[in-house]
Amino acid sequence: MDDIEFSAFLVSRVCHDLVGPLGAVVNGLEVMEDERDAAMRADALKIVSSSALQALARLQFMRIAFGAAGSAGAELDIGEVGRLVGGLLEGGKVQLDWQSPRVNWPKDWAKLLMNATLLCADCLPRGGHLKVTTSTDPMTPAFKVTATNPHARALDEVQKAVRGETGDGQLDARCIQPYLTQRLSRSLNAGLTLTVAEGVVELAAG
Repeated sequence: MDDIEFSAFLVSRVCHDLVGPLGAVVNGLEVMEDERDAAMRADALKIVSSSALQALARLQFMRIAFGAAGSAGAELDIGEVGRLVGGLLEGGKVQLDWQSPRVNWPKDWAKLLMNATLLCADCLPRGGHLKVTTSTDPMTPAFKVTATNPHARALDEVQKAVRGETGDGQLDARCIQPYLTQRLSRSLNAGLTLTVAEGVVELAAG
């Protein structure tokens, strides 16, 4: 896959994640414009507010997880990363258990953690429990992300992308984020491992 194709797939993933809440904002504004009933307008305002906050949370997360936020050699507070992940999942069916000390990690390690967490959250289409634990020593980053639910699953193509087993033409927008996770891990020599069992999907590195 060349860089242009990779960028196109990643942009498709970003658009997919934003179109839902932004569409809800537009719909809510249309209701407020046409509706005269005070209760209906109040409900529409709640939808606009919650959807706008959801879109903002997704943008804040993806700016770091997918983007180039921070200068070369920059470090990120893992506690702040947890706040961004919590904002991303707030209001959904996935319950986050973030267990991390307030330590600074190299930016790319923090990006790897964010992408691993997002990947595991995507393995919980019906909701569930997402536990994140990280190392206490900032000099030796390591983490484990565990997604738990009887219906937890990782698609075969996602597993192949994480393990670097995909060939040309085997990736699409659905698998590009797992592929990005694998590339980040490889660049850091992080030793990312994916374990899939009944009701459990786990990613670990370090």
